[in-house]
Amino acid sequence: MKTEKNQRWVFNQDIEGEKAGDGVVRKVLAYCDGMMCVENHFEQGAIGKMHNHPHTQITYVASGAFEFTIGDEVKTVKAGDTLLKQDGVIHGCVCLEKGILVDIFTPMREDFVS
Repeated sequence: MKTEKNQRWVFNQDIEGEKAGDGVVRKVLAYCDGMMCVENHFEQGAIGKMHNHPHTQITYVASGAFEFTIGDEVKTVKAGDTLLKQDGVIHGCVCLEKGILVDIFTPMREDFVS
């Protein structure tokens, strides 16, 4: 099942993931016009390619370990860490240990649901 905009209850087990890259599966969870929650499952070695977008993004590392680049900084993050990626700032990652990233975007990402 896919999540609908303004859906009040979203049960993770009911949401189908979609391929978002080699070794990356994305699940769009709850969202409205102003905000969106997305869960990304990474296999070890998978790459979140360098990119930017006109959305502010906070990433919570739910599990695993990742090498992240934000702007010109590179750091290793693990479960429990959070990252702020303001709109327009280039960023990307490499998964060092299989894990899950939870992203919050403002405003919501139309490109993830169209």
